[in-house]
Amino acid sequence: MSDHVVRFLTDVAEIRQALTRSRGFEEPDLSESARAGVVRVFGESLSASQVVDRILERVRTEGDAGVASLTEAFDGHAPERLEVPRPEWEAAWDRIGDDLRAALTTAADQIDAFHRKQLRTSWFDTSDDGILGQLVRPIERVGIYAPGGSAVYPSSLLMTAVPARVAGVSEIVVCSPPHDGRVSDLILAAAHVAGATSVYQIGGAQAIAAMAYGTESVPHVDKIYGPGNIFVVLAKKKLYGVTAMDALPGPTETLLIADHFANPELAAADLLAQAEHDPMASAILLTDSADLAQSVADQLASQLPGLDRCDIAGASLRANGLIGVVPSLIDAVELANAYAPEHMCLLTANPWDLVPLVRNAGGLFVGEASPEALADYTTGPSHVMPTGGTARFFSPVHLNDFYKVINLAAANHRALHRLGPATIALARAEGLGAHAAAIERRLRAT
Repeated sequence: MSDHVVRFLTDVAEIRQALTRSRGFEEPDLSESARAGVVRVFGESLSASQVVDRILERVRTEGDAGVASLTEAFDGHAPERLEVPRPEWEAAWDRIGDDLRAALTTAADQIDAFHRKQLRTSWFDTSDDGILGQLVRPIERVGIYAPGGSAVYPSSLLMTAVPARVAGVSEIVVCSPPHDGRVSDLILAAAHVAGATSVYQIGGAQAIAAMAYGTESVPHVDKIYGPGNIFVVLAKKKLYGVTAMDALPGPTETLLIADHFANPELAAADLLAQAEHDPMASAILLTDSADLAQSVADQLASQLPGLDRCDIAGASLRANGLIGVVPSLIDAVELANAYAPEHMCLLTANPWDLVPLVRNAGGLFVGEASPEALADYTTGPSHVMPTGGTARFFSPVHLNDFYKVINLAAANHRALHRLGPATIALARAEGLGAHAAAIERRLRAT
């Protein structure tokens, strides 16, 4: 039966409960293969958090030597040098072929054009009280982690490195694990077209540690971006404050809102495109049409067996998928706002009528011609978006993520006399007499 492919609910209260269950970051149990790898490397069984603690300490105290030994232990390769020479980038660019070169260039150009509309400049406001303003400066050096194990995502590298370049970041450091002794050609080609300044063949938590602490070869960066496995996410969490971090990415998720005008074949294809990422991914459909809901369920059952990653997509749908039938599209949007999905897709006859109602989403995809799969690669906005309900208070990667702001104040004597008494009163109320005296002395002198 098709309804066995994905959970099917028609009670709004049950749908709300399913959507609003806790999705905060929790350390999962390691898989059997991961546990075996931990024992092989460390000689004992450890939790993921304990593994990361060991890795961070080795990188912090041993630098390049610690990184190299960990790379050999986890990736089966002891690199002669951690940095990938620039000629290898260029050779990779040549090897990937014309079609992929054109695709990467198209994606980079689209991302560049979108983010150039977000450029900020310093501003100054002159008044009788003097000058107030802000200096807007790009972060000087950023690090980007690009996974390269079972899955390689050059698109995610583009979605962070290109905005960094547009913002004016002077150094863009990329770390990616070697596979069969070398970094993926796709990663190197993406670094080339995105304008990265260096690439290091380092993966996992040791890559995050190397960029956060700095080693003899890897420079300390000011902020780290990019997705990764549980060890990468835990390393980012533990090293927050040593350097800045973009986010703690969780499993990816999408939520479709559709009415009876939607094409069930396309809706199912969009759900499967999300589900194939990971068994922990969430693909959800909310609709006011029971007929469409059943048709989509039928399409899921029909399309799933033909996917290359059907096992992963099937596991995702069974564990986290949901088709919910609701009384109206308004109800669907309200439930979606409560869920705050990474991706929200509007597949309705009049999708723009719903746009003003959307409050919480990482990305909004309007109409059947604008599937999330297109935006994952080539429309232009970064596909690095908040997950786990954090779209309630976080935003996708955008140019502000690569800026820092310095407030500027150049008050004059008029401002000192106009604002000084209030300043003194507040300082005295807080028990900070030296603050008050710093103003009082100036007032007496002028």
